[in-house]
Amino acid sequence: MIETITVSTDGQGLYEFTAEVARVVAGSSVAEGLCTLFVRHTSASLTIQENADPSARRDLEAWLQRLVPENDPLYTHTSEGPDDMPAHVKAALTATSLGIPIFDAKLALGTWQGVYLWEHRRRPHRRQVVAHVAD
Repeated sequence: MIETITVSTDGQGLYEFTAEVARVVAGSSVAEGLCTLFVRHTSASLTIQENADPSARRDLEAWLQRLVPENDPLYTHTSEGPDDMPAHVKAALTATSLGIPIFDAKLALGTWQGVYLWEHRRRPHRRQVVAHVAD
């Protein structure tokens, strides 16, 4: 089963969409298998991260901003704005796909784990994440 999930963003940051992925899994007939997620963009990524304390997400976002700053004079891909090339680098350093086991017809996530789209651009976007559920 394949379904596309749309994640709306309002700028850079981590956007949890665990409930939407769980809904896709629940709508499948798979009791034990794998849910593969793939983001169809070059300036956003996916991650599984803590969903209890928002300071963990803020610290991750700040760390990646320090690691890949805007306005690096060595960037040549600059026509779409100062956040575009850093967004591509951030997506290359993180993940564009995830695999999550399915057990008892549910995502086998840990207690504090959530599924996130990591938006690397400053302006709002509607990101497409393809979910493939198979046994």
